[in-house]
Amino acid sequence: MDAGGTDRSAADGGEGGGIRTALSGLTTRGRSFLAAGIAAAVCAYVLGQSDLLRVGLLLGALPLVCAAVLHRTRYRVAGSRRLSPGRVPAGSEARVHLRVDNVSRLPTGLLMLQDRVPYVLGPRPRFVLDRVEPGGRREVSYRVRSDLRGRFPLGPLQLRLTDPFGLCELTRSFSTYDTLTVIPRVAALPPVRLSGEAKGYGEGRQRSLALAGDDDVIPRGYRYGDDLRRVHWRSTARYGELMVRREEQPQRARCTVLLDTRVVAFEGAGPDSAFEWAVSGAASVLVHMLERGFSVRLLTGNGDAVPGEGADGFAGASQGTADAAGLMMDTLAVIDHSDDTSLSRAYDMLRGGNEGLLVAFFGDLDEEQATVVAKMRQRGGGAVAFVLDSETWAREPADVPGPPAGSDERLRMLREAGWTAVAVPRGATVEEVWRMADHERTTLAAPAGGEGA
Repeated sequence: MDAGGTDRSAADGGEGGGIRTALSGLTTRGRSFLAAGIAAAVCAYVLGQSDLLRVGLLLGALPLVCAAVLHRTRYRVAGSRRLSPGRVPAGSEARVHLRVDNVSRLPTGLLMLQDRVPYVLGPRPRFVLDRVEPGGRREVSYRVRSDLRGRFPLGPLQLRLTDPFGLCELTRSFSTYDTLTVIPRVAALPPVRLSGEAKGYGEGRQRSLALAGDDDVIPRGYRYGDDLRRVHWRSTARYGELMVRREEQPQRARCTVLLDTRVVAFEGAGPDSAFEWAVSGAASVLVHMLERGFSVRLLTGNGDAVPGEGADGFAGASQGTADAAGLMMDTLAVIDHSDDTSLSRAYDMLRGGNEGLLVAFFGDLDEEQATVVAKMRQRGGGAVAFVLDSETWAREPADVPGPPAGSDERLRMLREAGWTAVAVPRGATVEEVWRMADHERTTLAAPAGGEGA
């Protein structure tokens, strides 16, 4: 039952199961009738009362007949489910729309509709549908909400059939289900000026110029959005299609977002943990940089990147920006701790990369890992580090007088290596630490010109 799709695999109320399945659907009332009928029949046999025997047979036969009739009832019912939206931030609600169509020529009886959802999304929704006429349709909806990110299955949808006397209930299940993706919370970041992004695609863009002269022009096919003043008419006449000059090659600003996923770097779990804050911060920076036209790459602490991205990451300010953001949000929705204890694999990935802005979210850093992080600083690009001390985040705010003594030493090591390093206090928002990084750069580092981030 895909979003907006239709499932008829369980529409046939007579499929599957035998007489044992039908008898297992007897309700408490139906079992009581059956037990009373058997008892009356036994008493009638012992006492020799034929009238009592008739009553016992009636009481015993009624639930059996209802079970047999309900089991052989063949309702042709189609169901569909639609999620609105299918990708929702943590803490926000999504609405699930259910539709049931009676595609048979016979009306249905009383139907109970139930959708199976994980417990983190709330209780299982149940709806009672009255008689559905032939060709009729019933639509219902319910809301789901999760404070935990992840991918959660919805379904399969179940229909519960019952007889008019309430003696028997049978459940029929559809076969397919949908998936709700709960992505991290994304904060709208203010534009600040960070060093290392001067090679932008907009006002601060740099162009590599080709050699002058028609002989040195390498034309390419016209693409939507190309400046018509760059049309190369000689090549257009030669190839029979519109060609443009490639003497101007804009270089797009690059940004790499590094998320520390080491299990030893974070303590605690839940929506308010340090790791979840780091995931939300990484998501916010990724979306912010994409909207500003950067080529963005997501890198984890064990050196893994988002599947499908290019060598320079996903390009922003283009028609595929929303798809790129969605793909990275889907990755962050299910990202978890890794067993790695070192950031050396991430350093190896960054060492061979192109220059650009590096924004990193780190957990606990010992002296060895702080040394590795210090070497990640690219000579031609800026580097911003948000360091979360998990011990501080794991305690109550009243129990934490200040950051541990070792954290100041780690921040000093990063700053001496050229990082703009910021300690993230518990309870701070992503917008606040983003401004803190800008303030840290302007007060502790030499001002660097460039395009605002």
